[in-house]
Amino acid sequence: MQLIFEQSRKGRRAIRLDDLDVPEAAFPEEHRRKEEPGLPEVSELDVVRHFTNLSRRNFGIDSHFYPLGSCTMKYNPKMAEAVAADNRYANLHPHLSTTSAYWPACEGAFQMMYEASHLLAEISGMQEVSLQPIAGAHGELTGVLLIAAYHRDKGNTHKDTLIIPDSAHGTNPASAAIAGYKVVEVPSGKDGVIHLDKFREVLDDNIAGVMLTCPNTHGLFEPDVRAIADLAHEVDALLYYDGANLNAIMGRSRPGDMGFDVMHYNLHKTFATPHGMGGPGSGSVGVGKRLAPYLPGPQVTRNGDHYSLAMPEKSIGRIAPFFGNFMVALRAYAYIRQLGGQGLKDVADHAVLNANYVWARLKDTYTAAFNGLFMHECVFTAAPMAEHGVRAVDIAKSLLDHGLHAPTVYFPLTVKESMMIEPTETESKDTLDRFCDVMIELAAQAAEDAKALQDAPKTMPVGRLDEVRAAKELNCAL
Repeated sequence: MQLIFEQSRKGRRAIRLDDLDVPEAAFPEEHRRKEEPGLPEVSELDVVRHFTNLSRRNFGIDSHFYPLGSCTMKYNPKMAEAVAADNRYANLHPHLSTTSAYWPACEGAFQMMYEASHLLAEISGMQEVSLQPIAGAHGELTGVLLIAAYHRDKGNTHKDTLIIPDSAHGTNPASAAIAGYKVVEVPSGKDGVIHLDKFREVLDDNIAGVMLTCPNTHGLFEPDVRAIADLAHEVDALLYYDGANLNAIMGRSRPGDMGFDVMHYNLHKTFATPHGMGGPGSGSVGVGKRLAPYLPGPQVTRNGDHYSLAMPEKSIGRIAPFFGNFMVALRAYAYIRQLGGQGLKDVADHAVLNANYVWARLKDTYTAAFNGLFMHECVFTAAPMAEHGVRAVDIAKSLLDHGLHAPTVYFPLTVKESMMIEPTETESKDTLDRFCDVMIELAAQAAEDAKALQDAPKTMPVGRLDEVRAAKELNCAL
């Protein structure tokens, strides 16, 4: 396929602008361009066809099955997009909120933020929620900064370490380090969960908090999570909940009830905003009673039928401009209101059901990393296929030739040659069966014709890349 520049023809235009009918502004000569910018000269139809054809080469949730963990990469309803496109929200400028004359125009936006934060608090068992953080990792960092503010306020200067399991998301230790904490790792057992004896070995009075994902990245619910919380609280350590896997328990179990003091929500994954490749995010943060005074501000408060802004008593201050990614919060609000309490339970139920259906269909063909009930995702290992010269990446690339996106491979890091499959709640049994049929077919092919998998993909615009060079040279094919 030609690049848009290769389609350029001198003198071809998509549109001609009218001549300038106002005086030309003075512009410093030293800043003027000396040469034409070299933009492609193409017609409107050229542009439309070029980018439409490019879009058809992409894999996306609207066109292909995405079994992609570890966080939820799921279909997002178009209803939420329609709400976000409403001009009464889309045309609001955040500066209006600081101008008293225009404040009435913002009342609806503030009502939405107030209600969205309270709905998220109810879903999670938290007391208050800030919508400011603009990404999951940003929410993690905010949560750790809240833990730091709590201990600083109490004079706990000796608490300089966070406990993080080996099954945590990779950004957890990074967030801890940025906030100035040391990290100590607690290993999972062979069954994929934390054992209390190992937790006790790393718990002491220097521990400021514990960063935990539940269900963890092995796709398993931590059975001792309440005991872990109680042990941590005995030494005045706080529990942070990584909400990336909230899709598995939404409406069924609440982190606040498990003993967590602070958490972040991935509104851009769990609650209806298209995500991936740098899409908009929101890592909203919820807190229990101990941390509510330290929340980022300002927070939207309600007085009768009117809304205003206030800084929490001991706020850590702003951690994002204005009110975070407002449109992501708006989509989440529409999604929650549409589904209601029972609908959120159905999301979790179907996500767990679908993941366990995939596990049941594939467990006799692929080696499951762990035994027992999986939650929203199941984890297999391709390590036994090494005898045929086949790796997890070969399975992943071969799926593309069958019109299926690959699952996450090589994560979690605790599983050699890992393949993490998360079908989400929106996929039908027919789609899951087709995926499982292809996976079983590829396993048979690995034993009979390993090279075919090693050479995949064959039907994509770009074939197998040199994985090291591809990060540095974008047009580097084998």
